[in-house]
Amino acid sequence: MKKRILILCQLAVGVLGLGLVSQVHASGLERLKFFMQDTRAGEAHFTQQAVKSSADKAQSSSGLFQFSRPGRFRWEYQKPYPQTIVGDGHTLWIWDPDLMQVTRKKMSESLGSTPAAILAGENTLDKGFSLEEAPPAEGLEWVLATPKSRDSGFERIRLGFDAHSLVQMELLDNFGHTIRIAFSQFNPAPHFAPDTFRFVPPAGADLIQ
Repeated sequence: MKKRILILCQLAVGVLGLGLVSQVHASGLERLKFFMQDTRAGEAHFTQQAVKSSADKAQSSSGLFQFSRPGRFRWEYQKPYPQTIVGDGHTLWIWDPDLMQVTRKKMSESLGSTPAAILAGENTLDKGFSLEEAPPAEGLEWVLATPKSRDSGFERIRLGFDAHSLVQMELLDNFGHTIRIAFSQFNPAPHFAPDTFRFVPPAGADLIQ
């Protein structure tokens, strides 16, 4: 379970609402474009399921996600195991309280052609991804994003939009594992505490560079 959570450290970014009430008839690519241009900050609850194969039981987790473009985010797993992932614009921090362990990475070396490049970066998606319309399904418009880099860790990413927001993501990693994330209770105008996107390693924690 924790291995699947750690894989998603790249994902903890602005995966949220568009405020596109007037875009009822927009395509998936159009809604993604509006998301990149218009959504600068947000907060939402998420539920995540990771499936290794069709025969396996999904591993579920949930928590709270906050972001402020470009590159600042806080992805906080609350159940079943606590874990906090913070991007401050320069450094990516992963805090595992059960292990008393902090991992620190440069964001420039950690994101690349990953979901983070789609969701927290500026509107330069074509540099890292091939983007195309995917067939509508489940009442949503979908976009298929295929990383151009083989080192991204993901084979493909699907993003599902309703008329108002990005509400689902589906990721297939290089090991054939599928990760599905659903977002709810999006707040497009959150009030962030000053230290929301800052992280200081707790006293006594092991620090891994």
